[in-house]
Amino acid sequence: MKISTCAAGLVLNLVGAVPLAAQFPTRPPPPTTLRAMQLPPFSEGSLPNGLQIVVVENRRLPLVSISLTMPAGSSYDPVGKEGLASLTSDLLLRGTTTRSADEIAAEIEYVGSTLSAGAGADFLTLSTTVLGEHVELAFELIGDVLLNGTFPEDEVALTRRRTLSGLRAQEAQPGFLASKYFAAAVYGEHPYGRTATSASVESITRDDIVAYTAERLRPGGSVLVVAGDLSLGEARDLASRFLGGWSGTTGDDRSRSVPAPRPTEIILVNRPGSAQSNILVGNLTMQPGDSDYYAAVVANKILGGGTDARLFLILREQNGWTYGAYSSQNRPQGVGRFQASTEARPEVTDSALAEILYQMDRLRTEPVPDDELQGARGFLVGSFPLTIQTPQQIARQVRTARLLGLEDDYLKTYRERLAAVDAEGILRVAGSLMRRDSAVIVVVGDGPKIYDGLAAIAPVRIIDTDGNPLTTADLSAEVAAIAFDASQLVAGRDSFVVMVQGNPFGALTRSIEYSTQDGRPVFLVKLQMQMGAMGGQSAEYTMDAKTLDPISYEQEASQMGQTIQTKLAYAAGGRVSGSVSGAVEATIDTVFGSTVYDTDMLATLVQAMPLSDGASFTIGIFNVTEQTFSNVMIGVADGGTVTVPAGEFETWQVSVSGQLPWVYWVSKNAPRRVVKMEVAGSPLSFELIATESR
Repeated sequence: MKISTCAAGLVLNLVGAVPLAAQFPTRPPPPTTLRAMQLPPFSEGSLPNGLQIVVVENRRLPLVSISLTMPAGSSYDPVGKEGLASLTSDLLLRGTTTRSADEIAAEIEYVGSTLSAGAGADFLTLSTTVLGEHVELAFELIGDVLLNGTFPEDEVALTRRRTLSGLRAQEAQPGFLASKYFAAAVYGEHPYGRTATSASVESITRDDIVAYTAERLRPGGSVLVVAGDLSLGEARDLASRFLGGWSGTTGDDRSRSVPAPRPTEIILVNRPGSAQSNILVGNLTMQPGDSDYYAAVVANKILGGGTDARLFLILREQNGWTYGAYSSQNRPQGVGRFQASTEARPEVTDSALAEILYQMDRLRTEPVPDDELQGARGFLVGSFPLTIQTPQQIARQVRTARLLGLEDDYLKTYRERLAAVDAEGILRVAGSLMRRDSAVIVVVGDGPKIYDGLAAIAPVRIIDTDGNPLTTADLSAEVAAIAFDASQLVAGRDSFVVMVQGNPFGALTRSIEYSTQDGRPVFLVKLQMQMGAMGGQSAEYTMDAKTLDPISYEQEASQMGQTIQTKLAYAAGGRVSGSVSGAVEATIDTVFGSTVYDTDMLATLVQAMPLSDGASFTIGIFNVTEQTFSNVMIGVADGGTVTVPAGEFETWQVSVSGQLPWVYWVSKNAPRRVVKMEVAGSPLSFELIATESR
């Protein structure tokens, strides 16, 4: 039916006559009644050997997802062998009595899938997803790697080296350091507080891995979860065929004691040169089945559970102190923990920390406004169905509930329990969840710049990045002169291959010439580097041949069509003058009060340092790009035998902290050579391929 023009005009006039307030609602509609959660059916069974089986059957797609989870995570690592569970999970796929590592990979890749293994804090899991027609192969491979692993010595050595390399990369990252020392302070001697170290990984042998596999990887206490195009009966039959010969149970001999709450203390991890401070604040909370868990989830959402939470809105949006600030509620098999975190500039580190503590106090003392409470609950209740959309997601949720010992109706009632949380419940749980007076606080940053501000908030204990105690005097100590041994530097040329993720990517040459400048004996060092098609750089610098004080520095770098040229002159008293031109323009004329060097000079300096196991030095570095000065710490350890294309060398390992942390391996025999270099925390390394003396 057509509406005439006059009739349409009449309708518009009538609508226009109604006040706007009456046309549009001023309040959101009330929430509808929460409907009961409808979960796809899942079934459970077990094998005679004690293996539990959970199947979420779904025939819509011809896919089957399989995961086998065992109580064998890192918290079961013996003291002094931290890292054992992680190495074991990596080595499970490195060969069996019937297949080599390459054959395992080839068989699963041939059917368009992968087989993975990984260890968390509590559990070790083997998993894969395959087409239904290849499910028998998936079960066969899982059974083979689990029951017939050979752990070849060469694979153990390779995995250990890779783990050590990754560990060094992690230890160079401030976020990792903050998490490491936070866990140690929160959990104390509890296994959750222990972290793998270079020494613990180095000590792990093949015998340790074989024994761990035999003791911990057993069907009793393990859960096999299958989701997709498979029934419980079919899953049980396959499990019986390929895992039926698996036997045994394992106990839980982990220490369960955790530290009693202590007065709030700040652990300052001094990391010279850090451009930002990494802040972690928190404490222990509850066991996984605690009824207060749901109120804790809502409280965490309000405090720091996203970009609409208090910490993010206040620290970033209102004050501009950080790029982000968040909090989380950890839920392991044992005692969980709460933590709030952010990264802030040194000059506002104390302000950011004080605000985090204040916001924690607010949740403990002020009832949450109704609109904020409804918003947090609504988000959590509304988003939960997104986590159980697929059979695989449901299977993971069921597995988690079983492994944590949660109630049978946990998934079905999860939303209702969240929706029932009220302001009073949040006040109650926040009192134990966020303990302002007994919080553990870890701050990783440039100690001299942030200590005073932190000390005004709470007592401060200072350590270095290796955990060694420091004093306030160590923070303010002047850089001591280093007695360089210039005889270790000889004229010649060293050639390096540039490696990225273990693959050749470019070349670097470094030559040293003995010369004179204005009648003064000097070393002239030239660098030339090319990084594939990404560009390259050349640098040339002079140093006093006796003291190794810097005299001049020139660099030209090109990358992606951009060129930067740097020319600097160094003078007594730490004076640096010169210019930067090209893509970046700057005039430099700065006095730092002590001798400073460029990062490129470090490879020359470390050769001439008085190296010995445990020695440490502090040196001043000038950052040309940011025109800033920072002291960096240099630590020396026995580097062992290092094999590079140029040969095998007994070495010192020289680690440099700072914004661009380097690790150098320097030959022990005179004259010393840098045989390997790595940028910690990156896939970039340099290996010596040839050396030429002149």
